[in-house]
Amino acid sequence: MDHKWESLSKVQQLEVERQLAQYQNGVHEIIPEAELKQKLIKSISTGTPLKIKLGLDPTAPDVHIGHTVVLNKLRQFQENGHIVQLIIGDFTGKIGDPTGKSVARKQLTNEEVKRNARTYFEQFGKVLDKEKVELHYNSKWLSSLDLEDVIHLSSKITVARLIERNDFSNRLSEGKPISLHEFFYPLMQGYDSVALESDVELGGTDQQFNVLMGRHLQEHCNQEKQVVILLPLLEGLDGVEKMSKSKHNYIGIDEDPNQMFGKTMSIPDELIIKYFHLITDFSLEEKVKIAGEIRDGSIHPRDAKILLGKTIVRMYHGKDAADQAENQFKEIFQKGAIPDDIPEQDWPGEEKVSIIDLLVALNMQSSKSEARRMIQNGGIRINGKKVLDVQTEVDVADGMVVQVGKRKFIRLRWDNE
Repeated sequence: MDHKWESLSKVQQLEVERQLAQYQNGVHEIIPEAELKQKLIKSISTGTPLKIKLGLDPTAPDVHIGHTVVLNKLRQFQENGHIVQLIIGDFTGKIGDPTGKSVARKQLTNEEVKRNARTYFEQFGKVLDKEKVELHYNSKWLSSLDLEDVIHLSSKITVARLIERNDFSNRLSEGKPISLHEFFYPLMQGYDSVALESDVELGGTDQQFNVLMGRHLQEHCNQEKQVVILLPLLEGLDGVEKMSKSKHNYIGIDEDPNQMFGKTMSIPDELIIKYFHLITDFSLEEKVKIAGEIRDGSIHPRDAKILLGKTIVRMYHGKDAADQAENQFKEIFQKGAIPDDIPEQDWPGEEKVSIIDLLVALNMQSSKSEARRMIQNGGIRINGKKVLDVQTEVDVADGMVVQVGKRKFIRLRWDNE
């Protein structure tokens, strides 16, 4: 049955438009947008929730706020009564997603997949209502496919289409090997959509080829094709690279509230609006209002970042922790105070040491040249007093506080007897 716009009541039409506007906000692309509207019309007119798919290979156990871009969008569907299909790729994780890789990914063991999957799901509970999530492991249907099934599935896609992938074509042009099993990854991910008859699949822009494969295979299996929603990748604290633990430019959702707040204050001003749109739980109207105030200058970037920092901490640690993190930040960084709860470290060296050797020995700077630059830039303090001379000799004392930049502190423990 074709559910037409005209068949809806005025209230239902407004609900379609409200949900569509919500899903459009902050996304890179909806493929195709007209079909998403039709699916919403059908869902609202029949009272049947849509099935919203997110597939995840548990390649690493830690989740940062870059991951929450897609999770926040998933939560919007969940709050509107749709069914979230969270797929843990315990089968595909052992193949390894080739996306963005110049070499084949390391194939995970069963133990690694299970351990990472458990940690993933626990952390996702900070964004999603886990009680309202359909949790699936794709080994349930993929491991039961026999060779005949796999051959039949592979007949649905041409080699030329697979080679269109940038990562494959780049590796071919550079003479780097591509293993046959890597070609099966997008097919397996696409087959997940067939197995669950998904209506919508979410993914980052780097997953476009993989998520469109589900739509392609559903068509060949005579199913209604899923709509694909691509989310932008979130730049990290450096404002350039995609947020990543390996790039050291991330905010982890399990991080200490003070670290989380402090890191937020260091993001480039030009990313503030993007962060509000992609990683906060404000309503669409609130996000638009904040963005307008930032653009017209009625809210200072510093104050916007304070609000952003409090919001992120509140989302993952609660309001009290957010208030405390704001107060500590202002006390330390706006008044120049030294925090009480900073890490301590034993000093095994001599009583007198050069400032450069001290910083490197404490692993607060990775090299002497880096330490020298930090001193010259005014980023080093001893007991709150700025060190400006790279030749400075430090008299080590028990309880002495060494500070690098705005957020890195160490209190020395030293027994000189």
